Amino acid sequence: MPPTLGKASPPSEDKRWKIVAATMRRHGFSRNALIETLHTVQQSFGFLDRPSLEYVAQSLRVPLSKAFGVATFYHFFSLKPPGDHTCVICLGTACYIKGAPQLLAEVEQSLGIKQGETTADGHVSVLTARCVGSCSLAPVALFDSEVAPRLNAVEMRGRLARWMPS
Repeated sequence: MPPTLGKASPPSEDKRWKIVAATMRRHGFSRNALIETLHTVQQSFGFLDRPSLEYVAQSLRVPLSKAFGVATFYHFFSLKPPGDHTCVICLGTACYIKGAPQLLAEVEQSLGIKQGETTADGHVSVLTARCVGSCSLAPVALFDSEVAPRLNAVEMRGRLARWMPS
């Protein structure tokens, strides 16, 4: 029998689950709150794991397959924990034209990983975005959410080197 509204148990005693519960409560535990609730989990914990998807699905009375489908369909969601640092390379039109593909190639070569992956030591995650809204500064990347404008391969290597252990 499905749980009554809001009666599913959170995966842990972590206080961040209260923030997630508040999002669901604000929307009356409506099935339509699935994406917003998953955003809250992602924002609170950095990624969506199976226990968090199960909790949200039970609380909102949606099949786990739907919660998983939404989490894997939208680019924003991640099912793996992020690295200590995150590099997001903008691949929007302006950045793409001004050299973003070369920046991505530089990152992948320097770190030995592809976009969407995290280094084996967990230090750096590399992501791409369709547009970060800084077109006049193209090409740009976000280093831990800080915009780095008018990048070139040398600057990219230097910024990545600062994140790597000595």
